[in-house]
Amino acid sequence: MKPSAEEPAIRVALSLGGTLNLGPATLDVSGLVIALEAIERTGTVQGLADALGLSYRTAWARLQAFETALGQPLVRKVRGHGSALTEAGQALAGALVEARASLDAVLGREARALEHRLTRLVSGTQGLLRIVGSHDPLLVEAVSERSDCELSVLGSSEAVRQLLLGQADVAGFHCGALAPATAGMPFSAIQASEGLTLRAAFKREQGLMLAPGNPMKVRSVSDLAGTRARYVNRQKGSGTRIWFDRLLEAAAIPPAAIRGYGVEEFTHQAVAAVIACGEADAGLGARAAAERLGLAFVPVGWEVYYLAASRSLGPTVLDELVADLAERASRQSGYRPGHDASAAAVP
Repeated sequence: MKPSAEEPAIRVALSLGGTLNLGPATLDVSGLVIALEAIERTGTVQGLADALGLSYRTAWARLQAFETALGQPLVRKVRGHGSALTEAGQALAGALVEARASLDAVLGREARALEHRLTRLVSGTQGLLRIVGSHDPLLVEAVSERSDCELSVLGSSEAVRQLLLGQADVAGFHCGALAPATAGMPFSAIQASEGLTLRAAFKREQGLMLAPGNPMKVRSVSDLAGTRARYVNRQKGSGTRIWFDRLLEAAAIPPAAIRGYGVEEFTHQAVAAVIACGEADAGLGARAAAERLGLAFVPVGWEVYYLAASRSLGPTVLDELVADLAERASRQSGYRPGHDASAAAVP
């Protein structure tokens, strides 16, 4: 049903209580999702009645109420096969399932934040924060000295994904020489979300970590293919791996031309250790990791390491952690304190 030229378009508002306001009409989102899923699964209105615990007549009336509010037929009779969703019903079912999944993630994240704040309010202690993040020695060191945090080391993409899904309280990640807004999904979703706080924790220098003395004379990513140096890569989804792939693309080098491209390690230290023991010749990583094991280092660029969390967690959580990391960064080679998160990374 299309609005006439004189009628305004339907205005949609979805409340946290699970209701969908369509202009003057109000729908129970959960009931509508259950109804559409039941029809799609069972192919009968009786299946809808059973799912809602209603009589057949009441279930049919509920379905007609949904159709009246939406101004669209949602179910059609199929001769010899009961009932099926109309094209509009199928489209609505898909949209509602996707919307519900997104809302569940947001509400889960906010529930975690509320739990931490209420714990502190009631007991005077801070609940344990689950931090997930791309590996960095500064972050590992800082969290290990705090009693209110636990850290799971993941790739940047997975860390951001878990925060967005409400499975973590704080995510640490980096995007190479790009800012989150221009780094593509899932990073751009962090910057676009009004419910999240994004902070630049510190900057760090990344580059090619090489065997001591750089015996293969590697000076750039292009030299990796030319010299057939044995490369050790980071795991898929890590910020360093994503940056390396962008460097290869910029140099028009296919991954297959890199000897050892499929060999993966999960931390900067692990990559450095493989090179130090002579099992590989090169790998992309942080200057700090190279210096700790006496490796040669060819800079590629500086990047920002970000922390993100729900705004409902309160400002002090990130403020304290960022201040700690910035102070540590000011004292270590290959690091600098962070800057405004809205700015791009320093090339």
